[in-house]
Amino acid sequence: MSIEQQTVGELSEGELLARIFPRLRPSSSVLLGPGDDAAVVAAPDGRTLVSIDTQTQDQDFRLEWNNGYRTTGYDVGWKSAAQNLSDINAMGGTAVSLVVSLTMPPGTPVQWVEDFADGLTAGIVGLGAADCSVAGGDLGRGREIAVTVAVIGSMHGLSAVLRSGARPGDTLALAGTVGRAAAGLALLESTIPVGELNPVQRGLMDSQCRPQPPLAAGPQGAKAGATAMMDVSDGLLRDGARLAEASGVALDLDPIALKALAAPLEAASAPLGRDPMDWILGGGEDHSLLATFPANVQLPPGFTAIGSIQAVAEGQHSGVRIAGMPADTVGWDHFAD
Repeated sequence: MSIEQQTVGELSEGELLARIFPRLRPSSSVLLGPGDDAAVVAAPDGRTLVSIDTQTQDQDFRLEWNNGYRTTGYDVGWKSAAQNLSDINAMGGTAVSLVVSLTMPPGTPVQWVEDFADGLTAGIVGLGAADCSVAGGDLGRGREIAVTVAVIGSMHGLSAVLRSGARPGDTLALAGTVGRAAAGLALLESTIPVGELNPVQRGLMDSQCRPQPPLAAGPQGAKAGATAMMDVSDGLLRDGARLAEASGVALDLDPIALKALAAPLEAASAPLGRDPMDWILGGGEDHSLLATFPANVQLPPGFTAIGSIQAVAEGQHSGVRIAGMPADTVGWDHFAD
């Protein structure tokens, strides 16, 4: 049997780890990496940011989609890095290390696991997390592929930017974009064969499989005086409502700014007969950065104003509006959807 046909059930855990470790880049922040009972990671300013996220086969990704695209280990590795790095970015920090737990059936090809490790490393490097590396993790056997990643980050002397700091009069801004990953998901689940997608449509599909969170924006936003920030993973309205509730304010979105965000999605919305605004308001997994800044602060590079922060009148609830009118499109819910 060729190496390309080997499955993980044919290797010992040690043999499989020996195939993974060389694919993981080192960094100066990890003082002791994979191979011992625990890693040793430097905490530069004495505080540690920690977040964790999971991807599960047939819940967060499919090995084969309706349009014929096959999810690669590289895709899952990249996305695992992206969604966790984005959480640290949303606090204004930078990631220091990842710890990865990979559960899989014994019939999983070894090549898929090697591609997963390559995707993790490529995501870290390609997204610009220069100080980050994989410090260790765990391998397990299960009925489907499941990946859980814990990320550790540092504020490097800055104060963490919370969801609860937005104030009336602030400018609402976005770094990155929204709707692209949702458009890509719609293409994956469509009957348009993957081989027939044009370059723009394929780019939208890639936004779902390999998100591009704007990792430079978090620290830049913190330094510029952002009053609140959060990762947009479950949709602009759902996550915006979370920020609004935490801050006790209302977010008022600018319809002109929303239309500008929707324009690039027409390559998918037209052939699928969909309204791109649904993806803009309700689509998640772009891992963009929603932030608020005092009105007199110049927005840092990469941020675009998309609305404002309004006070909540007595008897009213916090939430999201569009040009002053309540918005009712919902986003992703892990248990309701």
